[in-house]
Amino acid sequence: MIFKRRSFARGAGRLDMSNIPKHIGIIMDGNGRWASRRGLPRSAGHRRGAQTLEKIVEYCASLGVEVVTAYAFSTENWSRPKDEVDAIMKLLYDYLSDAERRFRDNNTRFTVSGDVSKFSPKLRTAIENTVDITKDGKSITLNLALNYGGRDEIVRAARSLAQDAAQGRLAPDSLDENMFASRLDTASLPEVDLIIRPSGEQRLSNFLLWQAAYAEFWYSDICWPDFTENDMKSAILAYQSRNRRFGGV
Repeated sequence: MIFKRRSFARGAGRLDMSNIPKHIGIIMDGNGRWASRRGLPRSAGHRRGAQTLEKIVEYCASLGVEVVTAYAFSTENWSRPKDEVDAIMKLLYDYLSDAERRFRDNNTRFTVSGDVSKFSPKLRTAIENTVDITKDGKSITLNLALNYGGRDEIVRAARSLAQDAAQGRLAPDSLDENMFASRLDTASLPEVDLIIRPSGEQRLSNFLLWQAAYAEFWYSDICWPDFTENDMKSAILAYQSRNRRFGGV
C-alpha cells in the first residue's frame, strides 16, 4: 500500500499542504506514566507507544512528510531497571521482525540514528535486515533513534573527523558546518523542521542537539500512547503559524 496524501481543504484549522514540514522529530515520552496510571507494567506503555508510532507515521506519510525521526531508546536509558530494558529490547526485536508488513509493504524506508554496536547480535541483525529490505521505500523515512544521544553523536562525528585529520586526509582549516554535518547520523536526511514532545516535559533530553538549531518546538501534556492524528495536525498547524526567519529579519 502506498499512502495517499489527505486533503484538508475545508473547515477551521485547515492545513497548508504547501507548507508541510519535511522532517519531524518526536520524543516519544510518557509511555511509562501512561501504563502506571492504568495499573499496567511499564512494558505495556512501550507496546502501546509502538502502535501509536505506526499510526502517526502512516498519517505523516499521507500528508507528504518526508522523514519522522522517533526517539526510541537513548544512551541514558540503559540506567533503567533491567527488566524494563529487556522488555524494550524484545519489543524492538518483535517490531523489526515484522518489517516486510510494517515497512516494505507500506513503501516506508527504515533508517537508524545511534550507536547500535551496544545491542545484541540478534537485534543488530534485525536492524540491518530491516534497513536493507526497506532501502527503496519512497513514501516516508522512519528514522529510529536507538542507543542515541545528541552529545554522543557529536563526539562520534568529531572523532571521525579527528582521525581523518591525524592521518592527513583532512586539513583542519577546511572543516565547516556542512562537513561536520556530513559525519552525523542524519547526514542523508533533510534538516529537522519540527520537534514534538508530549507528556508535559519541555526539554530536548539529548535529542538531535545539532539538528535542532533552527527547528520549531511543540509540546503537549498528552502521553505518547494517547497521541493521535489530530494532535499531529495541531502540531503542524502551530508550525505553519510561525515565521521562520533563520536568524534574519
